[in-house]
Amino acid sequence: MLQTVHPTCATFEDHEGVPSRLLTALNSLWVSATYPFGGKGRSLRLHHASEISRSIAPCISLGSHVDIGKHTWFTSWVESRLKIIIEDECRIGARCTISVANCIHLERGVVLAPDVLLMDHAHAYEDVSRPIKVQGVTPGGRIRIGEGSRIGRGAAILCDKGELVLGRNCVVAPHAVVTRSFPPDTVLSGNPARSVQ
Repeated sequence: MLQTVHPTCATFEDHEGVPSRLLTALNSLWVSATYPFGGKGRSLRLHHASEISRSIAPCISLGSHVDIGKHTWFTSWVESRLKIIIEDECRIGARCTISVANCIHLERGVVLAPDVLLMDHAHAYEDVSRPIKVQGVTPGGRIRIGEGSRIGRGAAILCDKGELVLGRNCVVAPHAVVTRSFPPDTVLSGNPARSVQ
């Protein structure tokens, strides 16, 4: 049975002082009350230095008891429909980047350690006569991370086409690079990631 990851008192930012915690509490209330999220649960914790643009809020659905860490950045290439789905009791560590063109879905209880990259597309670079920054992105794919999975510090999960699915309770080792799907209960390590069980 999945144990709850809702923190009773400990969070990713425990080393921060009282002023920072107060700012985070105020930011959480402000963002919850004023941002037009596509979906929103209860008891959200959004660090005051997290970077979620109001303009992409309609593309984001947050479940209850979601914890978003310091300097975490959400970005969407097309602001049109629900693209980032984060279910109940997920924790996203400091300095994570979630960059979406199609859909990134974190099921209940997923934990991202600090510095994780989730990206469901790649930068286009085929036209060598134009700078990469003006070529946009590839059509990309979709990412789904199963319930209870844990993604280690500095890991990257990249999907430039099709669908990448990590089953329930997968563990991704720090600095692993995941580019394909794996079944439930898999421990992944390496670049490219492979099962180490």
